[in-house]
Amino acid sequence: MAKPVRSHRYLSLAAAALTLCWLSAGLALSANAQQSERFDEFELHYSIVYTTFLSPEVAGEYGIARGRDKALLTLSVRDADAGETAGRPMTLTGRSWDLITGGDLNATEIREGRATYYIVPFEFLDREYRFFALRFKPEGAEQFYEFEFKTQLWRQ
Repeated sequence: MAKPVRSHRYLSLAAAALTLCWLSAGLALSANAQQSERFDEFELHYSIVYTTFLSPEVAGEYGIARGRDKALLTLSVRDADAGETAGRPMTLTGRSWDLITGGDLNATEIREGRATYYIVPFEFLDREYRFFALRFKPEGAEQFYEFEFKTQLWRQ
């Protein structure tokens, strides 16, 4: 279950910095750029961001450990049929693993205005594949959805 982050006066600045970081990461690492998958009327957006792309201030604001072998999975879900542009809350569980380690996802929910998104910090092995298995239920949905993907990561 995701841990909520309460809004405060610095959240907008941190969220803007994280968004800028995600965009920069997507441009610099096209293989890890934001991607999306459709589940009925819902669209799940996901991306991987190396924590070395975060400034120490932004990482500290969210309690994110920076390092050459650390990254974030970012997640957001919206109702595409309704024309939503902001992410909505969801129930989220899952696992992540590589050849040696693995475990349950430890997601943090972030709310900024009407938008809700999730960050999941994890460590990775250099040049190895990282696997993710997600189970989520967007607010207002009648069912859970499952999604799996893998990505290859390099130490920064």
